[in-house]
Amino acid sequence: MNKLRSPGLKSGAAALRPSVWAVLAALAGVLAPVSAGWAQAPAPTAAVAQARPVKMALIESLSGPFANTGEAVFRNIYWAVERVNARGGVQLPAAAGGARPLALERYDSKGQNEEALSALRAAIDDGAQVILQGNSSATAAVLIDAINKHNEREPGKRVLFLNYSAVDPILTNEKCSFWHFRFDAHADMRMAALMEVVREDKALKSVYLIGQDYSFGQAVLREARRQLAAQRPDVAVVGDELHPIGRVKDFAPYAVKIKASGAQAVVTGNWGNDLTLLVKAAREVGFDGSFYTFYGNALGAPAALGDAGVGKVVAVADWLPNVPGAQSEAFYQSFRTRFPKPQDDYVHMRMQLMVEALAQSIERAGSTDVVAVARQMEKASVQLAGQGGSMRASDHQFQQALAVGVMDKKGAPGVKFDVEGSGYGFRVVRQIPAARAQQPHSCSMQRY
Repeated sequence: MNKLRSPGLKSGAAALRPSVWAVLAALAGVLAPVSAGWAQAPAPTAAVAQARPVKMALIESLSGPFANTGEAVFRNIYWAVERVNARGGVQLPAAAGGARPLALERYDSKGQNEEALSALRAAIDDGAQVILQGNSSATAAVLIDAINKHNEREPGKRVLFLNYSAVDPILTNEKCSFWHFRFDAHADMRMAALMEVVREDKALKSVYLIGQDYSFGQAVLREARRQLAAQRPDVAVVGDELHPIGRVKDFAPYAVKIKASGAQAVVTGNWGNDLTLLVKAAREVGFDGSFYTFYGNALGAPAALGDAGVGKVVAVADWLPNVPGAQSEAFYQSFRTRFPKPQDDYVHMRMQLMVEALAQSIERAGSTDVVAVARQMEKASVQLAGQGGSMRASDHQFQQALAVGVMDKKGAPGVKFDVEGSGYGFRVVRQIPAARAQQPHSCSMQRY
């Protein structure tokens, strides 16, 4: 297990090496032109700077084939933590230590469950009270089990688990836990959003289902089959297969099968390099169908497709850069100001809301006691840049609006912003309110 420390927000990334308070002082100036409401909080006082921080541990793949996804997460959470600390940290009563900063440490799981468990043990030994992970549902399931056991065994060192991307529905159903809170829409919610677009595509008659062979990928294809049968029984599934996660270097054989099947569209939950390489291979073999994706809006996928993806790549997210509204636009522009490199352009609204919900819950608990914070997290309701959501206490699934976008050239109507400097962005074609995006659950958790 490779641990990369960032107490007080230190990091292995060269751009993020200054001390926390130097970074925050600079941040106030950087954000002021585009996001004055966030930037004009008073500079942290010496007392806050010296206060004992609330430690957060990010456990992610920071090396290996999915390192780019882990680094994207880190940038988002780092930025969210900066914002909280720039306004003086979390405000607690004097008896509870007064105002305290959040501190983020990063641990490299290398994409392996055993490494993630080692990272969890190290993080707890280092005093972390909040565990952050999301880029694998299989890893999230392992961490939930381990945290359940740890919190029962060592009540004096309990931790919370905040999940921003692990979207296997089981995590807030059969495996739901009092200690686990999910801030991303789960796979069934995302699929239902995509199906709103599929339902209207009357020319679509055949699809190819392909996904990564682990719990999340399996859940996506299972739900795709179920929802297609219910909502578009006229659409034939002409291919249905899983591939090893993170191990396929050449997707050409899969792309050839997709093209040969006669499919008009591909439905996939693939993410990271597994998505980028798939769409690249599809373009190279001459597949000219559509892609209905969970994550086709970044991490190289639009650039890999180029003009071939215009009007044909559909992506669902909690938020997209071209969501209409001045507040949303200012939010996106401020992220790009903070992280100006094109390859760093992947901002997640849900991760910002997650950190805001944590800060809110600590302040309302008046304490960093994990049980007290969890009870407040169950009631969390947060707003930022015109977006927002609330936690559902019964299963700890965050409820928020979803957006569906279609790839188009930058400058086309509704596409002010492109992705990663590619010249292609996503035009929002559907905004689904939280009330309609929610799904029933089967959670029955032990409460504390």
